[in-house]
Amino acid sequence: MKSRFEYASDIAFTPAVKSIQTRKGSRHAYSRMEEGGSWETRISADLASFIAEQTSVFLATVNAQGQPYIQHRGGPAGFLQVIDDRTLGFVDYAGNRQYISSGNLAESPKAHLFLMDYSRRQRVKIWGNARVVEGDAALIQQLMPPEYKARAEHAIIFDVLAWDANCPQHIPMRLDALDVETELSSRDARIRALEAEVATLRGSGD
Repeated sequence: MKSRFEYASDIAFTPAVKSIQTRKGSRHAYSRMEEGGSWETRISADLASFIAEQTSVFLATVNAQGQPYIQHRGGPAGFLQVIDDRTLGFVDYAGNRQYISSGNLAESPKAHLFLMDYSRRQRVKIWGNARVVEGDAALIQQLMPPEYKARAEHAIIFDVLAWDANCPQHIPMRLDALDVETELSSRDARIRALEAEVATLRGSGD
């Protein structure tokens, strides 16, 4: 899909935004960024690796009245899949049946994905267009995480227009409970091994 923007970052840096950047003194730096290549418009290998590790994502949509809505979606690592270098997809699981995101996408395809990795203090923002795909069993099978205990409602396909990765400033470090449990188990196993080694050394000195 050909962008209508001069720079990819224009999807977020509207004239109003650029006016504020100018007034607050940051426009020059962002202008240099734009001239140097602006934001990415294709999914790079690094972004694909980052996406494959995520278990949580926030999807933002907007209705015809301009009212935004943010919906959390989660699943096992890899539930958000890279279909090609411009397309992402995931299965929307059955939930509380409000269908706000689906309704918004029926009125406007504009969407945004916000990915946050608290353990590494990294965040990625992805702008694009999204659509709900219903009744496509092959697509659901392709996107559904193996053996994940959830019922597929439909699929959401996200066409990437631009993305940007932010600095870690002000992101608190938080660790996944499973990662903490794994590290503690490893530590406890190491302690038991050292205790056994100490006991053996003491026994040999008698």
